[in-house]
Amino acid sequence: MILLIQICKETFHYFEFVKPIEDILNKMGVEFVSINYKDVSEEILSQADKVIICGTSLKDNGFLDDVNDFFWIKNFDKPILGICGGMHILGLVFDGELKKQQEIGLTEIEFNKEFLKMKGVKEVYELHNNYVESNAFNVFASSEYCPQAIKHKHKPCYAVLFHPEVRNKEIIENFVNNA
Repeated sequence: MILLIQICKETFHYFEFVKPIEDILNKMGVEFVSINYKDVSEEILSQADKVIICGTSLKDNGFLDDVNDFFWIKNFDKPILGICGGMHILGLVFDGELKKQQEIGLTEIEFNKEFLKMKGVKEVYELHNNYVESNAFNVFASSEYCPQAIKHKHKPCYAVLFHPEVRNKEIIENFVNNA
């Protein structure tokens, strides 16, 4: 079972940032549970084979005040994919630093190493005000200003700053099938 964690404070944001991922998982025929991060429990984590932490809108950053709610990640050994805000969470849990950099729209990035079967130059959709830097992660792709795809050096934790649910659905599919 895939545990899909929602970090949206505003209910309306669910339709833009969570529902598209649920649609991908439904199309794949994958069993999943979709819940708010405040409802994560040891019981639900024990049932999950993998976790996806969804992103949210530019102004919806309440989850940053609740990063301590995510410290279960340090002891969780199953694969995690963080998307945008999910990348912020992963980086901060592993002692990273949040930095300001707004990027909105389509941009090309180059994967310098294979990342969830992605390689070479890809066009991605960005929508963020922040990014995170952490020495716990290797960088697999960057934009002109900041890291776009990272993987933890020792744990199966992957993260992207862009939104694969918009333009690069194969990242989610590859995470589910191969991570």
